[in-house]
Amino acid sequence: MSEQQRRQKGLRSFREALKTPVFIISLVLAVLFVVIGITLPDFGKYMDATFNWMATNLGWSFILGASAFVIAAIALIISPLGQIRLGDDDEEPMYSTGAWFAMLFSAGMGIGLLFWGVSEPINHYDWPPYGEGGTADAVHMALQYSFFHWGIHPWAIYAVVACSLAYFSYRKGLPMMLSSTLEPLIGRDKINGPIGNTVNIIGVLATLLGISTSLGLGVMQIGQGLENLFGIPNTTGLWLIIVVVVTALAILSTTSGIDKGIKWLSQINLSVAGLLMVFILILGPTVFILNAITHSTGSYLQNFLQMSFGIDAAGEGAEGWYNSWTIFYWAWWIAWAPFVGSFIARVSRGRTIRSFSIGVLLVPTAVSMVWFGVFGGAALWGQHFGEFNILDAVKIDEAQGFFALLSEFPFSGLLIAIAMISVAVFFVTSSDSGTYVIGMLTSKGNPQPPIGLRVTWGVLEGAFAAVLLLAGGLSSLQTASVLGGFPFMIIMFFMIYALVKSLLKESKEGSLPVERRRIFNALGDLQDEKKIQQDIINEDEIDDEDRVS
Repeated sequence: MSEQQRRQKGLRSFREALKTPVFIISLVLAVLFVVIGITLPDFGKYMDATFNWMATNLGWSFILGASAFVIAAIALIISPLGQIRLGDDDEEPMYSTGAWFAMLFSAGMGIGLLFWGVSEPINHYDWPPYGEGGTADAVHMALQYSFFHWGIHPWAIYAVVACSLAYFSYRKGLPMMLSSTLEPLIGRDKINGPIGNTVNIIGVLATLLGISTSLGLGVMQIGQGLENLFGIPNTTGLWLIIVVVVTALAILSTTSGIDKGIKWLSQINLSVAGLLMVFILILGPTVFILNAITHSTGSYLQNFLQMSFGIDAAGEGAEGWYNSWTIFYWAWWIAWAPFVGSFIARVSRGRTIRSFSIGVLLVPTAVSMVWFGVFGGAALWGQHFGEFNILDAVKIDEAQGFFALLSEFPFSGLLIAIAMISVAVFFVTSSDSGTYVIGMLTSKGNPQPPIGLRVTWGVLEGAFAAVLLLAGGLSSLQTASVLGGFPFMIIMFFMIYALVKSLLKESKEGSLPVERRRIFNALGDLQDEKKIQQDIINEDEIDDEDRVS
């Protein structure tokens, strides 16, 4: 690979980006969305109608798609192709394992874990997919489906996109753009052509819609924390103020770069969240939490296939449950995939496909399960055994669930303040990471996009979140995920095909590490055999000379 390929410069100035179709079209569509959201009186109603139609008529495609991505990710782990390195054969990982995991979480799920860590299990307890709510079975099912929604499936979605991007970028020397992952299908010269530009534009819009969902959730939760601490009403006016302030902080962070801003904020914030979880585990119903995690892990693994393909076609379960939960989540993760996948690829150079896939798929899944087990388990214990009431707060506003649980513990004010700051930091790192990814997509793959691009997209991310919050809060955020997820899911299927095709081609050419090692071993064996034969010939010649003498 040439030095020029390794650098993958892309566009180096904001002025150059202004001339590219991907930036211009993406910017026009993004601004148009914001303007329509502000000026159209019934924008929220249209968003709700769109969500209902897509969830009802296209929900099955999200169920099948997410399961297909899990199969693809597992195949990469167990296949001999997993030995290929995302970079040159002798490269070392660019970040330590600890820093790598911290950035995965901060970019991938940080805000969501804090927002839904209590509210989702409590919702499932009250409204399970099957059976009656408020029962012992509902307790176990609540954690089982929380593990399911935040476990292997979402991280498999991320892994597919991230692995494809990292492979074609670091191994093949292509720019880090979504269109590069389709190079075996469209050709290298068309990566920046009409087809490639369309793919990148879809990726930009999906990222804006997906990340605005998480940022909106973060704004709602920060607002709830301010209300709990200081009595400030959690209104849309407060939301707008939070959007402006935290978006400004995110823009400041993005100018410092990944190694300073995102890396250190991610590591610090993950440590703070971990200490908060340990505090709840120790002072909460520890034995119940450990028992619940153990039981629900078994249920999750035992029913993995049934849950993966379940959609309740005959109407046996609770009406509307799958649309509100599983289908929404799968669409959300897919909408996040161009953003999180690009960011994971950006920080994963030097890892083998197998170690990369195991790290992305299994470790974050385990940590997410522990997170929901601790916070969700503590909330379920209090709700089910009548120690305290979380359900009423969650019914009023899902953003209240996490703080309602913390208020039941000693030093509740301090805990709520820490949690609120953690949400704000996750907001900053998510927005910061998103600006990097969209900046790469709109600068022809520059891993260090021009600051002007990052600022532009950072402002639009905040604007998207504000528009969706004003249009209808959580329901509009859910609709944004579905809108962004469906078109990108189609691209992901082509992405998998292109990746497998390229890997198999590399295997046939004998350029994979495992194949190269087999060739070298075979050559070594031949050389050893030749040497042995030569030694035998030499010994025979010496014996003949001795006999003659």
